Amino acid sequence: MSATGQTTLLLVDDHAIVRQGLAALLAREADFAVVGEAGTYEDGLAALAAVAPDGVVLDLSLRDRSGLDWIRAARANGYAGTILVLSMHDEAVYAEKALRAGAQGYVMKDQAEETLVAALRQVRAGQPYLSPAAEKLLAGGPAAAPDKTADGGAGLTARETEILYAIGGGLTTREIAEKFGLSGRTVDVHRANVKRKLGCASLAEVLVRARDFKRAQDAALQPPAP
Repeated sequence: MSATGQTTLLLVDDHAIVRQGLAALLAREADFAVVGEAGTYEDGLAALAAVAPDGVVLDLSLRDRSGLDWIRAARANGYAGTILVLSMHDEAVYAEKALRAGAQGYVMKDQAEETLVAALRQVRAGQPYLSPAAEKLLAGGPAAAPDKTADGGAGLTARETEILYAIGGGLTTREIAEKFGLSGRTVDVHRANVKRKLGCASLAEVLVRARDFKRAQDAALQPPAP
């Protein structure tokens, strides 16, 4: 946060005109402050280290390298702030890849300005952001290949496994708390433990993994075909 309580943002896009437009848009929002801009992969990482923003708005096309690689590098370097992807690339193809890499949200560049602002506020609040269409696609997409974290090999407790399944079903913290008779704070603790044990870089990645887990569990419960 800035000294005035604003959420500080770094803009990383290889088109200067896009960065200028974003800066002008965000200047109209009292709760955001743009503190840096970059147009290349390396400049973006350098700016991230220099200004330590609360969040990043990132394009996936950085000419010299992929934005997905940038997200992974930022997380590997210890950046714990939010990363919201703003891209012209089809969310049906890239949204899940971005979340798995460590982003908290994905917005298409053809969306309305207010969508970007709403997405920034949502990820700031700790909730992943995807468009309704992308949410539906991920919820109904093919299950990922099983791995040691999807089948319980991460050492989750029974309660953590139940909460992982509930997250995969789209339940909110309040709904999970009511379902299991827990406080919201206890649910948050369990979610943090799940995140740590699964080795997820963000809560958005937990959401993706939880959906994979739920699909795998639901498939295993289906009776065999006659």
